[in-house]
Amino acid sequence: MVFLLIAVRQVGRFNLRIWQVMLGGALAVLVFGQIAPADALQAIDPDVMLFLFGMFVVGEGLVQSGDLATLAHRLFFRAADAHQIVLLIIFGLGTLSAILMNDTLAIIGTPLVLALAARHHMPPKLLLLTLAFAITTGSVMSPMGNPQNLLVAMGAGMPSPFVTFGLYLLLPTMISLFAAYGVLRFFYRDAFTNDVPFPERTLPERGSRLSSPVVCSLALILILTTVKIAASLTGIALPISLPFIALSAAAPILLLSEKRVAVLRGIDWATLVFFAAMFVLMQSVWDSGVFQLLISAETVTGVPVIIALAVVVSQFISNVPFVALFQPMILEAGGTTAQLMALAAGSTIAGNLTILGAASNVIIIQNAEREGETLSFFEFARIGIPLTIIQAGIFGIWLILVF
Repeated sequence: MVFLLIAVRQVGRFNLRIWQVMLGGALAVLVFGQIAPADALQAIDPDVMLFLFGMFVVGEGLVQSGDLATLAHRLFFRAADAHQIVLLIIFGLGTLSAILMNDTLAIIGTPLVLALAARHHMPPKLLLLTLAFAITTGSVMSPMGNPQNLLVAMGAGMPSPFVTFGLYLLLPTMISLFAAYGVLRFFYRDAFTNDVPFPERTLPERGSRLSSPVVCSLALILILTTVKIAASLTGIALPISLPFIALSAAAPILLLSEKRVAVLRGIDWATLVFFAAMFVLMQSVWDSGVFQLLISAETVTGVPVIIALAVVVSQFISNVPFVALFQPMILEAGGTTAQLMALAAGSTIAGNLTILGAASNVIIIQNAEREGETLSFFEFARIGIPLTIIQAGIFGIWLILVF
């Protein structure tokens, strides 16, 4: 019922949000005794919850201060034509999504690309699709780019998640970003041949009070991440975990900003509820053995099969629950790092197939509709399906031939 409601998301006149469905499922297994309350509490991974909380604080601080919007506007300031605009969105926001999580970039990126479309006389649908594909694809290459990657990194106990993700997924991600540009250019040929001159651009004013704490937060993310990567490469063991990086980055905003209350109010608490409920429900499902009966152990050994399953099944039950269920099977079957990376890549690029494949897509559509623009399911899938097939081939061939 949970998986069905996540796919449909509507019962009669009621529109259900994913976190509400997942919370209902978690409460159901508790009420019917499928999992004991103590086991339910133990199933909630504190590292994942703390990491998400810290990154949401940083993301909300960036949004409220205007710093992220300023950075993005500066990125596009010198763009001279449609090709440069699309490439800057793909590689600029795609790279940022690997650091700030794709949902954060979906929130701030939607009004930005709509403003760019209006200013430069470009189709809004083109730039909305560019944003969606950029932040989904770009987030593949980092353990903190999206929630499912975080689950893969922490669930497998990777000692050097940044190094591992970079080694296995950085190059195919960059190739996949180029593929996104090629597919968009193919379907929107007229937009790229528009010779309307770009108007004169002016930079926006910087945010004020929250800027300094936010700058400190970003500096801490970059410094601690660099130190962790350097320590991993040199074999030095340092107690710098992903939750430590996220909470350290959140500290300047929570301690120094006068807008800390507004930041806390603006955090995506619904997503935190979703994750806590998901851990409880998925632990109950795993303990029941139902999922293990549906998918045999032999299924989880092949990279192509893992990617294909991740792409398809994530359309129905969402990518995060799929990873939460499927990763234990890979680990139990003695899965390799390449197979875990296939799980991360496949479950992430699933977001490029349809609107329902990623929460960031839904965020983009909802924010765009407030501005009078939208994308239909079929408008998205018309381009998303061929792009996802190409990207699945890129990641699959890379992981098979190289690793």
